[in-house]
Amino acid sequence: MTDPNKIRMWQSQDDQGTLQVNVLTALQNRPVSGAKVTISYTGVPGAPLEELTTDQNGNTPDLKLATPPLELSLHPTEEQPYSEYTIRVEAPGYEPTEVSGSEMLSGQRSVQRISLSPAAGQDFENLVIPAHTLYGDYPEKIPEDEIKPIRDTGEIVLSRVVVPEFVVVHDGAPSDSTAKDYYVRYRDYVKNVASSEIYATWPRESIKANVLAIMSFTLNRVYTEWYRNKGYDFTITSSTAYDHKWIHGRNIFDSIADVVDELFDAYLSRPNVKQPILTQYCDGRRVSCPDWMSQWGSKSLGDQGYQAIDILRYYYGDNMYINSAEEISGIPASWPGENLDIGSRGTKVLQMQEQLNTIGQVYSAIPQIAEDGIFGERTKEAVKEFQRVFGLPATGVVDYKTWYKIQEIYVAVTRIAELV
Repeated sequence: MTDPNKIRMWQSQDDQGTLQVNVLTALQNRPVSGAKVTISYTGVPGAPLEELTTDQNGNTPDLKLATPPLELSLHPTEEQPYSEYTIRVEAPGYEPTEVSGSEMLSGQRSVQRISLSPAAGQDFENLVIPAHTLYGDYPEKIPEDEIKPIRDTGEIVLSRVVVPEFVVVHDGAPSDSTAKDYYVRYRDYVKNVASSEIYATWPRESIKANVLAIMSFTLNRVYTEWYRNKGYDFTITSSTAYDHKWIHGRNIFDSIADVVDELFDAYLSRPNVKQPILTQYCDGRRVSCPDWMSQWGSKSLGDQGYQAIDILRYYYGDNMYINSAEEISGIPASWPGENLDIGSRGTKVLQMQEQLNTIGQVYSAIPQIAEDGIFGERTKEAVKEFQRVFGLPATGVVDYKTWYKIQEIYVAVTRIAELV
């Protein structure tokens, strides 16, 4: 429960963050319009601050909420640098759902996604977001070799580095048989971990360095089938002693999501080493790790103007490089290599038009367009609306980020629908 003194401190400050709540159905990821969203300070549920209603895309309006001062998240401190809010969602035909501890940072926009299950007469679901790893107390990472030995012993090892569509996250230590396994989209997993382990207020190059380290570590687990070779059926765990801190149901910060969307097919490599490097790190304050990256140290280097690769080489050595995966597994169509705009023609335009029309059957704000392989004004308007719905700059141009966001949403509204 949040200390009332902390709440009074937040209220006395001028700092604010921005929150949007996104409400979807648990089964088919369909937006829930008209849902009632009640927001209160965590620990004070009887005193709601705001009551909002979701629009046709399942979104609330952006809401400004009090936060602690920005300075607290820019330097190590014993004071909590973020405020915490409880979000309760109710909609006809669905079980009420509540998330406690949604984190807000000064000057940052965050999205809290909440999935609703069909009403079955049960008590409301209450998800509790624990403390951020830079503020809370979590186990230290158990050191491992950064390059895994691959022997001819029957181990399962992928033939190439791929970015998976999903990872299976075991929500606990590897040996904890009571912990749940969650199927999580790869990019959503990385966004979740980064939002849980660094502060979104940090310099962009510091965020990039940390995101690259998280992705390389994760893709090493994928490439070497590390846990499957030990007899488990998951990709990675949520234990900081073994992997990264992933938190089921937590909110995601825009500044972190933007970096992940920009870099999601990248990983770190060394010369003549095929596998992604298992890039380990620590906070550099509570825990010291001389051979690994320090998270607070990476922030300091970002303040000094270091680029992401320079930050990584500062800690891991000059022979560390950023590489790209050869294949993006589970996505129906790869990036065409150039932006699509008015005048573009061909199969890539046709694929994009077909996918937008399918998405538009679920997100009705996106207009239906001719599937003719010609990028005209009507297609541009549909792209703009897609970008508005999913929080991208509404340029009407299908750039790298927009292309893969279309692929991601297309897979979500088609594959999940086939499985239920």
